[in-house]
Amino acid sequence: MSTAGPRQILDLDVGVAVVSGAAGGIGAAVVEQMAHAGARVVAVDRDQARLERLATVYRADGLDVTTRCLDVGAQAAVAELIDWIERTIGPIDALVNGAGVLRTGPVCATSAADWAEVFTVNATGVFHLSQAVAARMAPRRRGSIVTIASNAAGVPRRDMAAYAASKAAAAHFTRCLGLELGPLGIRCNVVSPGSTDTAMGRAAWPGDDGVRGVITGSLADYRTGIPLGRVADPHDVADAVLFLLSERSRHVVLHDLYVDGGATLRA
Repeated sequence: MSTAGPRQILDLDVGVAVVSGAAGGIGAAVVEQMAHAGARVVAVDRDQARLERLATVYRADGLDVTTRCLDVGAQAAVAELIDWIERTIGPIDALVNGAGVLRTGPVCATSAADWAEVFTVNATGVFHLSQAVAARMAPRRRGSIVTIASNAAGVPRRDMAAYAASKAAAAHFTRCLGLELGPLGIRCNVVSPGSTDTAMGRAAWPGDDGVRGVITGSLADYRTGIPLGRVADPHDVADAVLFLLSERSRHVVLHDLYVDGGATLRA
């Protein structure tokens, strides 16, 4: 993971932030960017070993990052952690729902177990964390929640039905939550990345040929290429997340910001 410093110059008026899916990929980039911008970040993930390795890097860089192992699908554990953060670290100003898993394959070959796991992490986990944090933000009448969904939530993808459906559920839940919390001054928005250079992405399109295939597209798979001619770096997505958390987006709510190099033609 790169810790070269912040790529943005936004005024991030955030004290305490919670980021799920923080042990790698986009989540780790969000943690790094937010910490460099001055936030006290609680980075959570169910992969404790990877979290501990990252914590060593964060401490070496002097970043204010606390790591905690968490399964976002376990509602009681989520509630307990949010209570601990509020009592020990401080009131939560921002939540980034970054936890996600990918299971690919045709619908007729998708097991019930895979379907359930994808929805537990990608959708139910968003509900658990958002509900627990929103209940704390509401009396204070301030805060911001960003859910990292996917451009697959808006455009059908072959062999990705479970993932796409779960991300669509998470995105629409976040907009509904934003409608309820907006009158309290709490903003809820969505960032929808396209193909991004993460471990999850590389597993879906291994090797240089796989990357080129993503960029050029596939007529047989009804998939356009990427007009910008590159896959995203995780920090490209993190920059979008930080913008939606910053005061520069103070009048943006219920928005779904696609960060996909134009891959979906924003259809």
